[in-house]
Parts: sequence; structure tokens; C-alpha cells
Amino acid sequence: MTMNVCTDTVREQPSDLLLIHAAELATCSSAPRGDACPDSSRPLRGAAMGDIGIIHDGAIAVRSGVIVDVGTTQEVLSREPSGNAFGSASGATQVIDASGRTVLPGFVDAHTHLVFAGERYREHVMRLGGAKYLDILAAGGGILSTLTSTRSASLAELVAGAMKRLDTMLLHGTTTVEAKSGYGLDIDTELRQLEAARLVSEAHPVDVVSTFMGAHAVPPEFKGDPEGYLDFVLSEALPAVAEQGIAKFCDVFCEEGVFSVEQSREVLRAGMEHGLRPKIHADEIFPIGGAQLAAELRAVSADHLAAASPEGIRSLARAGVVAVLLPATMFTLMSEAYADARGMIDAGVAVALATDFNPGTSPTMSMPFVITLACLQMKMTPAEAVCAATRNAAWAIGRGDRAGTIQVGRDADFIVCDVPAVDALPFSVGVNPVRDVVKRGVHVVRNAGGGGVLCRSRI
Repeated sequence: MTMNVCTDTVREQPSDLLLIHAAELATCSSAPRGDACPDSSRPLRGAAMGDIGIIHDGAIAVRSGVIVDVGTTQEVLSREPSGNAFGSASGATQVIDASGRTVLPGFVDAHTHLVFAGERYREHVMRLGGAKYLDILAAGGGILSTLTSTRSASLAELVAGAMKRLDTMLLHGTTTVEAKSGYGLDIDTELRQLEAARLVSEAHPVDVVSTFMGAHAVPPEFKGDPEGYLDFVLSEALPAVAEQGIAKFCDVFCEEGVFSVEQSREVLRAGMEHGLRPKIHADEIFPIGGAQLAAELRAVSADHLAAASPEGIRSLARAGVVAVLLPATMFTLMSEAYADARGMIDAGVAVALATDFNPGTSPTMSMPFVITLACLQMKMTPAEAVCAATRNAAWAIGRGDRAGTIQVGRDADFIVCDVPAVDALPFSVGVNPVRDVVKRGVHVVRNAGGGGVLCRSRI
């Protein structure tokens, strides 16, 4: 349960862990005028995305995996039973000295295709020769290529692959991730993908939130019969997924040549009837109205949006739908058509960022790289990009009440970056700036930049 407690009193028990002397500590929580305590009950929009609550010489106190104090180092130590205002931290079980470094909430990767089998690196060579995404899909590549490999993979193989990928994500500061199915497009494989996501979430420090995406493409056995496949999804696959009880969301690829707005509406409404909240791959390549559909259904998020129309953007703002932007996809596709992040922020849309990690069109697992692209290619400020990769991303996957901010009562998920300020973060191009990762109060990554140690033990 989230506690939103602010205190100026000395705590009765010493902390398990203290982080002290952060050059900048970005809490990503905000305090509305007149309120004494931070308010993280919603994603940030507009100009507020640039106010990420930076504390200089910041400190965090943790007990039993939960943040119990945040403030300057002097303030936090003064409230420690064994500490004092002069900087003693001898009473803590563990102390992380973040001098000269920047501390952020753990990254929340709000859109991934984590669980799959097989490789698609040859498609990059095809793109270098001029092939487009829909051309590759029509030729049996893309999603359909991964489908063949994933259908033949065992549960153990899917788990092993996902565990290895989560290791890489954790080393790059991701502490919570969304994982979509959609590489089976039959009942057995879709359920196996979701089960693999559940198992890795139980075994790995990173929390995994699952999304059912049976409407990712039309499988070969239904070639030329998309309506027949949708009937199968609605009448057979969705009930099976709901009975399994792992997926929290239902997603659909709403795009020209894949599923129309009308078909996507049918899928998402059926998902809602089965208790799955709607998310949507919207207007990635063509502006067919996916953003407006997301607004109509009050979807949790609309993702991609590289081709979203001005009206689509305005509709997202009016409906309060989080826009999850995926610049690494456009980078891999060698496209200049990045999503209009500045227009969305100026229109009042809550913008989030994610890797879109997948085997074909976005093989990156690095949220710091995504932040760099967001700043250099979509003209977001570093503060906006950090907000989008933490607080707003948490809201995009239904974890806004526990992840994405550094504040009292929240899970102690935070990272130490080897840069002196938030503004320096996007300029670590090709270098992982994450040095330390704390997940629910456990120091799971230590000194990553110096040949460090990763602890895979589930917290």
C-alpha cells in the first residue's frame, strides 16, 4: 500500500540503507501549491513535465524496501536515530555515497516485446537495401518470422531468453517493464508467452507487467481472412487469456495493412469486457485515427504515434491518455518521422518513453539511449525525458501508485548515474551512465561502469 507521508520528526528505527550526497536527486514528484506532501496521483503534463523535483546534495533513507525519508543529506541524517546534522551515517546497514552523481527513480520501460525466440538481424540488411517495414511483413518477415521461432520454443527457452534480457535492462537502470505477447497468435503460444513473463517477474528483480497482444498481426493459417482471425481472438483467445489471469492489458496493432480502427475498437472493447484495460499501437506509420480511438475508449496509453494527426494529439490531451513514444524504433527504421513530442507536450498530453524492445525494429534494451534520442531527435528537455521515462511511464502501465517517483512510502527503486546533473544525462551517447541500481531497497547493481556486479536474486 502506498503511504504518502511527510515528516520532520526523528524516526524511531535506523534505516536499512542510506543514499547520501547526490549532486542532484530527481524525485519526479511534485507538490501542488499549499500541499505539504508530494502528489504523484497522476502523470505530469505540459510545462509540469519539466519540474522533476530536483534536490541538491540529496539523500534517501530506506527501511524494509520502502522509502522512509527524502531530502537534503543534512535533513535526512538529522532524522536518523543514529545520525546527526553533521553528516554521520554510521547507524545505517548500508550507505551509498552518490557524491558528484545524479540519482533518479528506476526507469519504467512502458512498451516492450520481451518474450520471444529467434533473431531478425538480417532484416536490418534488407532495410539498408531500401525495404520498408510493411514490405518485410508482407514477405513473411517481421512479426511473422518471430512467430515461427516462438511457437517452436519451450517455456524454459522463453524464460531463459527473457531472464537474460532483463539482466541487460537492469544494468541500464530499468526496474519495471511492460511485456507484450503477440508472437504466438495461437492460444497455446500466447499463453506460454504470458506464463514466461510471469515466471521471470517472480524470479528476477525487475517487475514485469503483462499485456495480451493477440491482435499483433494475422497469422499464416488465417492469411486473407483477418475477420476470421479476429473472431478467433474474440471468441477463443481472449477468454483463455482472461481465465489464465496474468495479463493486465489488451493491445492491438491499429495500422494500415494490419488492423483497421473498426477492428481495433472491437478487440479493445472485447478485452475490456474480459477485465483487460485497453492499450493501442496507434498511428505509427499512417494517421488512420488510432489516437482518436484511444481517446474514445479512454485507453491507458496510445503508443508509437509517429504519424498522429494534430486532432489525434488534441484528443489524447482531452481524454488524459498517456502517449508512449518510441524513438528507438524510428532510429532503427532509419526514419526521420519521429513523434511530435514537443507538440504533444505543448498540447497538454502526458508523454512517456519506452524502448519498444523487440527482435526486429527496436533491439535496444537501454532506456538511457531512448532518453538521448528523445532529446536529440524529438527536442524534449532532459528533465522532460526523465519524467517521461519514470513517473509518466509508470502511469502508462498502471504502476503510477508505486513506481516512477522517489518519495516516502514508495518502493525503494532508484538508480545512481555517473553524471553530475540531469542535464548531462542525454549526452552519454553510446555509454551506459548507470552505476548503481537499488530495487525495493536491495543494492542489485553495484558499480556497473567499473566492471561491477549484478545480483539477480528476487527481492
